[in-house]
Amino acid sequence: MSSTPRQHFSMIRGFHLADLFTLGNAACGTASVLLAMRYVGSQELAHFLWAAALTPAAFVFDVFDGRIARHRQTHSALGRELDSLADIISFGLGPIALAYAAGLNGGWDALVLMYFVCCGVSRLARYNVTAESLSAGADKVAYFEGTPIPTSVLLTALLALAAWQGRIGAALYGGEWAIGPWVLHPVVLLFALSGTLMISKTLRIPKF
Repeated sequence: MSSTPRQHFSMIRGFHLADLFTLGNAACGTASVLLAMRYVGSQELAHFLWAAALTPAAFVFDVFDGRIARHRQTHSALGRELDSLADIISFGLGPIALAYAAGLNGGWDALVLMYFVCCGVSRLARYNVTAESLSAGADKVAYFEGTPIPTSVLLTALLALAAWQGRIGAALYGGEWAIGPWVLHPVVLLFALSGTLMISKTLRIPKF
């Protein structure tokens, strides 16, 4: 059944200021993916660097949406779900699109990048279902179980540095390893480490 214009308006009216910042996060992530794809076709360094720069821009939106929601006391289930969906675009799909554009395009690379995204999705889902118990009645959770997915901004920073130094494509740090039928670039193991840390239940990081 299709929705009516009144239902659309009702949905938009239900958005809070913090939700608009969350959508800004998602927009930055989407633009990063598009610019990474543009770089693959153009090979213009500016496209790659702009794609990388949009990840910290998304992080700024992500920080402010939480602060605004707490300040205005506008926490909602919709806002929490929006935040998770935006995060998986900006800090999950964005970084792996940039990694692929940088030359991490071997068969083993692809498996590791998929693992990274699956870890990110699992991390966000677990956070959503445990946030209430972790907050213990406070306005926000006291700590994170596993590293938050926005920490992938460090991976994009590394890729941006490599691009600036001309160390992407065939010149990637560590070269490439032929393992069985596919190729592995050692740099991609940082994505495996990041994903593993995200889903760790023993690693507890205080939330400030």
